[in-house]
Amino acid sequence: MTDIAAGPVIQAHDVHKSFGNLDVLKGIDLTVARGEVVCLLGASGSGKSTFLRCINHLETVDRGFILVDGRLIGSDLVRGRLHEARPSVVTERRSRIGMVFQQFNLFGHMTVLENVILAPMRVKKETREVAIERAVRLLGRVGLGNKQDSYPGHLSGGQQQRVAIARALAMEPTLMLFDEPTSALDPELVGEVLDVMRDLAASGMTMMVVTHEMGFARQVASTAVFMSEGRIVEQGPPEKVIGAPDHERTRAFLGKVL
Repeated sequence: MTDIAAGPVIQAHDVHKSFGNLDVLKGIDLTVARGEVVCLLGASGSGKSTFLRCINHLETVDRGFILVDGRLIGSDLVRGRLHEARPSVVTERRSRIGMVFQQFNLFGHMTVLENVILAPMRVKKETREVAIERAVRLLGRVGLGNKQDSYPGHLSGGQQQRVAIARALAMEPTLMLFDEPTSALDPELVGEVLDVMRDLAASGMTMMVVTHEMGFARQVASTAVFMSEGRIVEQGPPEKVIGAPDHERTRAFLGKVL
């Protein structure tokens, strides 16, 4: 029996994805080890967010495959052919992957606490008491222990994004995906979200982060991956990729953002 805990969290092989005639991903190969923090860098339209969405099957892969903890999320292999898995199966497999989006996607008619306990109760069938106990702990962890009864509309953007992180963590994921989590925030609120992400990385959580925050990538990433036009151009330690890149496309991009 394969020891999942010993293997990589993500294995992507020859991943292709198109939207109509637009080829967005053109053969992505990437392995992410347990506990690794990978920052995906690149200009808008390079395929970073699409690749992230393919990992948890919010987008389907046209060619190649992605394994998370050694298994496909949205498909089953039957007699050598891939077949779409049942929605209930996809939901169960996806439940161990947390995702935080650019927009917070909180339910405005629910309190902060209700937002955080919803998925564990519905998807994992936890009791309300168990879900609340974890939610209270997580809200304290992201610095919002005093906001349990507040509604999203009464919170700042940074606070809402921290609630979104707590909501994702409430499912006890083995992998966290962040799709430009600070891009919708006012500059003065970015730091409070990045601080929570730093703490999460320090705790050993496996993370993939699409970001333009180069300081965060330098400090927190174990691997930086630069993408351009649907391909991985360069990857390695952030001090190398960001500090002394080999490829002209990487240098041109960094020259604009640094």
